[in-house]
Amino acid sequence: MQIAPSILSADFANLERDLKRIAGADSAHVDVMDYHFVPNLTIGLPVVEALHRVSPIPLDCHLMIDDPDRWAPAYAEAGADSVTFHIEAAGHPEDLVKDLHAAGAKACMALKPGTAFAPYEELLEVVDMVLVMTVEPGFGGQSFMADQLPKVREVREAIRRRGGEIRIQVDGGVSAATIEQCAEAGADVFVAGSAVYGAEDAAAAIDQLRELASACVGHG
Repeated sequence: MQIAPSILSADFANLERDLKRIAGADSAHVDVMDYHFVPNLTIGLPVVEALHRVSPIPLDCHLMIDDPDRWAPAYAEAGADSVTFHIEAAGHPEDLVKDLHAAGAKACMALKPGTAFAPYEELLEVVDMVLVMTVEPGFGGQSFMADQLPKVREVREAIRRRGGEIRIQVDGGVSAATIEQCAEAGADVFVAGSAVYGAEDAAAAIDQLRELASACVGHG
């Protein structure tokens, strides 16, 4: 079970400090938004390059942007360990996965709450992770959408049928109150923003989330 705190909830004036606060996590989740695919604007490639230079843990870049076919490989080249693109925005996802792998990053496809998984199941042959959004992408601090858990179960069952070491990530409203539901449904990578950065002790919050998820040893 992996915890990936979202730096969207960090202090943008002190990102290096706030990356050190989550040094015990498995990765830092970096939300890149372009004000086109989602109605918010956050950070881009130069900031990711700077974060890579100072981060004590791998960067997990979640690209909520138009035309990821063009832009996503640059994030891998900038040092991201994992790059997530939204399937709704990708023109040629299989080619994009190849480009990300060639640049040295893991490749992940993300699904918005309204996007069905079934049409994209074949991509399990090539991706390293599937991100099931449990909020509408664009803003942190939203309420967890429990109606997305059946999709998590659907992805987990498809992975079981096909085999392979593919992770399932959930992002949005993940906290001590919701992480067990996600783990029981089959998720094994958890993005938590305010649940970590809003805690007095971020390291303790990470440990608690990991323990809660790890206690749910059975998937689905």
